[in-house]
Amino acid sequence: MTNAAPLFQRVCLIGIGLIGSSLARAMKLHGLAEHIAISTRSAETLAKAEELGLGDSYTLDAAAAAQGADLVIICTPMGAQAAVAKSIHDSLKPGAIITDVGSVKATTIRDIAPHLPGGVHLVPGHPIAGTENSGPEAGYAELFPGRWTILTPTEGTDADAVEKVKQLWLGCGANVEIMTPEHHDRVLAITSHLPHLIAYSIVDTADQLEDETKKEVITFSASGFRDFTRIAAGDPVMWRDVFLTNRDAVLEVLGRFTEDLTALQRAIRKGDGDMLEETFARARAVRRSIIDAKQHIPDVKPNGDKS
Repeated sequence: MTNAAPLFQRVCLIGIGLIGSSLARAMKLHGLAEHIAISTRSAETLAKAEELGLGDSYTLDAAAAAQGADLVIICTPMGAQAAVAKSIHDSLKPGAIITDVGSVKATTIRDIAPHLPGGVHLVPGHPIAGTENSGPEAGYAELFPGRWTILTPTEGTDADAVEKVKQLWLGCGANVEIMTPEHHDRVLAITSHLPHLIAYSIVDTADQLEDETKKEVITFSASGFRDFTRIAAGDPVMWRDVFLTNRDAVLEVLGRFTEDLTALQRAIRKGDGDMLEETFARARAVRRSIIDAKQHIPDVKPNGDKS
């Protein structure tokens, strides 16, 4: 833990799943907050967070947790953001900063900004880190080092507020990039959202096979199928909200993917080995570039296991 003064006196975490609990642990580890107030709508989840010692105060009332906070981090599913913003409106002090961890930034701005009082600064954020696990017990402080967090402030957002949120993520070990909300949503549609949609589809297709074949699919799962099941193990509510809120960008990328998949189907039917090999070679080169960029970091669990 650092001996420097904390970056924030009071941080409020609303929602304490994988990302929220990892943030709580990282902020404690690096001394980034004097007081961490935790709020969640589930009494059971709140009790687990308190049992794990993730914060300094705990309440089911988001408005009470946000009272006097310098920074409020909304870690709920996308579909709950507007309701959370409405509920904390009267508790926010002038100069408070609001940020989030959602996967679709244009929606964050649309759902949160209209419900904030004057003098409160919204700095939307998205840590590109995670595992298939969820809940307060799933988090760990080492989730963020080496990973990217994207901030998407709108034009005119207070520069000091943006810098403080940036310093929070840097303090947790993350790399930070700033881009427009629209660009973020297009990029994530191809790098995150489409892969999850494909994974859910493939695993669901396997699940609908005849019982005997399904048993063999499970028993003889190769690494490719196992990777798909890991991706498809994400929180169904969170991913439902992602696809509904980033609909336009996902549909645009999905249309392009469908065309490319049809071309591969045609090549297989015609026995066009050259086309298949060229496509696979380009894809292999992308994997190598990801490794060169050191973005192939495996998920490190609290017990040191990797996946």
